[in-house]
Amino acid sequence: MDKRNSIALGVIFVVLGALFLMKSLNIVYFDIFDIGFILSKFWAAIFLILPGIAMHSIYFSGKNNSPGILVPAGILLVTGVTCQISALFHLWGALWPGYILAVAVGLFELYLFGGRKKGLLIPVAILGGMSLIFFNSFTFNWIFGRRFGDFFVPVLLILLGIMVIFKNSRPRDSF
Repeated sequence: MDKRNSIALGVIFVVLGALFLMKSLNIVYFDIFDIGFILSKFWAAIFLILPGIAMHSIYFSGKNNSPGILVPAGILLVTGVTCQISALFHLWGALWPGYILAVAVGLFELYLFGGRKKGLLIPVAILGGMSLIFFNSFTFNWIFGRRFGDFFVPVLLILLGIMVIFKNSRPRDSF
């Protein structure tokens, strides 16, 4: 962080701290800017989404060339979005598979930007598949009704089986 940005951030912290202190001492009263309300509704955006975005910007700006930073960045970002939507709309019971998806996204980002090591696709596929199955069981059924879930998993399994059959039926070189 350069000097101007750190000074600006410091000034923002001092002003916010002074306002909150004056509110705590009953010197000023402002009903619109209630820190308790803001933290109760937007804690995920503040403590998960913003650091996730910051880590992504650090990598993509070139300040850190290690793609390993993308794993926690992806996890924080997806977990933050999951928590933020759940906190605003009370969907904790429906969106919990987003936590499993968060790890898959972080590892997939490492795969995309870290040399494309095929071994990373195994946990990405397992975690992504588990997340999809759990989203189907808990979220899609809740949103679309039971009928959606009755057809989604069987069709997914049939397509997966066809892919496996055709992949193994191709002739291989006999070297």
